[in-house]
Amino acid sequence: MEQRKLGKSGLSGSVIGLGCWQLGGDFGPAGVENSQQILSAADNEGITFWDTADVYGGGESEKKIGDWQQTHPQPRTIVTKLGRDASLYPNQYSAENMQRSIEGSLARLQVNCLDLVQLHCIPPAVLQGDAVWQALEDFRSQGLIKHYGASVENIKEGLMCLDKPGLTSLQIIFNLFRQDAVEKLLPQAAAADVGIIARLPLASGLLSGKFALNTEFSKSDHRNYNKDGAFFNVGETFSGLPYAKAIELINKLKGLLPSNIPLAQLALRWLVDQPQVTSVISGASSAQQVKQNASVAGMASLSKSLHDTLSDFYYSQVREHVRGDI
Repeated sequence: MEQRKLGKSGLSGSVIGLGCWQLGGDFGPAGVENSQQILSAADNEGITFWDTADVYGGGESEKKIGDWQQTHPQPRTIVTKLGRDASLYPNQYSAENMQRSIEGSLARLQVNCLDLVQLHCIPPAVLQGDAVWQALEDFRSQGLIKHYGASVENIKEGLMCLDKPGLTSLQIIFNLFRQDAVEKLLPQAAAADVGIIARLPLASGLLSGKFALNTEFSKSDHRNYNKDGAFFNVGETFSGLPYAKAIELINKLKGLLPSNIPLAQLALRWLVDQPQVTSVISGASSAQQVKQNASVAGMASLSKSLHDTLSDFYYSQVREHVRGDI
């Protein structure tokens, strides 16, 4: 699979990455077995860029990755995040607390130094200050981390980070229903030699094309309890679109697209076609889904006319309905 460099870091990763938040939800023997099948499929498909966080499953995602690496050693870039654990969020970002968080990730991942650690959607006021960045720089000097970056909620927050000399990555909400970064963030990130990691590439599954107006989500699923932003940033769920409107837009979009490419694969390929994107973080609940995601790396680029159609559709029909800051 194609490998791309991540900004100034010198790290590289597969253009299709593996989002590992779902590994944190698999408990019991069946869950562990499924997690192992997902990680095995990622290795077999050449997916070398794995994204996790200390809060995914209360550390369970990191632990499963650490256990897997011990028995299946091979080159990978493991990205983890800190900042949403109760010991830090929303206003306890001392260097001591951050270091404890990093030490916990080191233990669970069973490594001596983290490849890349990213601030995990921390409050903008903290992100804008200098203290957390100085702490990250100190951790790098101490050999606890190799590189650092930030996962952010919107373009404004991403731009806040670009003047940090040590910043090597931005992880952003970026998909067919959140296209503004193409013009407003990606060029400036490229100028600063900061790599882009695309998260929520299918807009919480909307762009899989498998949902209908009557689709029901479990009470524990954020697509149920956070569909209107009641518990955290509204943009994290369905890219900020009201669900009924989102389904209407998906049905319109399907009518504009070639019939020979599944919507999910087309949505992922649109992201891979963005040269500033290092890796597209795709979650998976099965080994088969890993294989389907990975196949996008071998697809031909979308035509310019199709890119133009997708851009026009977003700006003329989608953007006005997105809630929250884009």
